Amino acid sequence: METLTHAPVLARFGYAVSDPTRAEILLSLTAAPSYPSELADSLGVSRQSMSNHLTCLRGCGLVVAAPEGRRTRYELADQRLGHALKDLLGVVLAVDPACCAPDGTCTL
Repeated sequence: METLTHAPVLARFGYAVSDPTRAEILLSLTAAPSYPSELADSLGVSRQSMSNHLTCLRGCGLVVAAPEGRRTRYELADQRLGHALKDLLGVVLAVDPACCAPDGTCTL
């Protein structure tokens, strides 16, 4: 296991939230821990897709899995991630449409 701080943490966080489904998973887990099947149902994605996204988030160190009998509950790896997400939701950006597409990708 490798421990990261500063810029590498931001890079992993940025990668994680660059995908809308992963961003929604993180937002859901900000409210409360959950199970993959419940997350898949609430976000309207397949269970296989949810499993892949949770594996990515776990590999990035953003979520942790807690076995509970035959099920696995997921939660944020650090509660400060929840605070950071809530703070980011309050940010208002002035976007130049010539440089940034509606989906957030850079057009330059």
